[in-house]
Amino acid sequence: MIRSLFALSEAKVEAKTLLNGGQMCEDRRPKKNINAKKRTLEMRIILLGAPGAGKGTQAQFIMEQYGIPQISTGDMLRAAVKAGTPLGLEAKKVMDAGQLVSDDLIIGLVKERIAQDDCAKGFLLDGFPRTIPQADAMAANGISIDHVIEIDVPDEEIVKRMSGRRVHSGSGRVYHVVFNPPKVEGKDDVTGEDLAIRPDDEESTVRKRLAIYHEQTKPLVEYYGKVAAAGETQYNKFDGTQSVAAVSEQLASVLK
Repeated sequence: MIRSLFALSEAKVEAKTLLNGGQMCEDRRPKKNINAKKRTLEMRIILLGAPGAGKGTQAQFIMEQYGIPQISTGDMLRAAVKAGTPLGLEAKKVMDAGQLVSDDLIIGLVKERIAQDDCAKGFLLDGFPRTIPQADAMAANGISIDHVIEIDVPDEEIVKRMSGRRVHSGSGRVYHVVFNPPKVEGKDDVTGEDLAIRPDDEESTVRKRLAIYHEQTKPLVEYYGKVAAAGETQYNKFDGTQSVAAVSEQLASVLK
């Protein structure tokens, strides 16, 4: 489970304006000026959504707007191992043995990471928790969350977004057969060289990743909905088929 967590957090999904966005569905409070000064109060956020839903774009907006770091479990693990912290050394020993890193160890690393100075105003968790046991472990360890944000996009829309992407391997330029097609089908606009489909963008791979999301992570939607109903966090759901600008503005209206 943790291994798949790291693999998914490593997978890079280019966020393009036409492929992301959102419309707030549940919170109707007055909108906030997205150009307002960064807040100084603590803001601890979990961002939920399937791969390709547009989380990367909105995570970047949140980091820039509110001055909080995005915490990736993969990056966190590598940093702890490199720094030689006790938990990092323990994790290295487990990984070197080809074993799965336990939830308890990951929670320890999260607590270690969020205690650092750059998290003084809050943090944005990327790819964690991914399962209900991990969410339970966070709560049991006193890691409070102020906002849970879900970006919701139908599976077929995600398949269309991701499986339609084409990449020029030499430059990294990204096209889309529907939304951003090259001038000549299958060819890079600059070099005229062939475009390729990355393994992560193959339709079969996308559908497998979506299946994993629905099995492991989608239950967190109901979990955090109950937590919010108990008054212990705020939960907001956004329609990710809308524009990037729309979802950013609506995010700003709830992150107060």
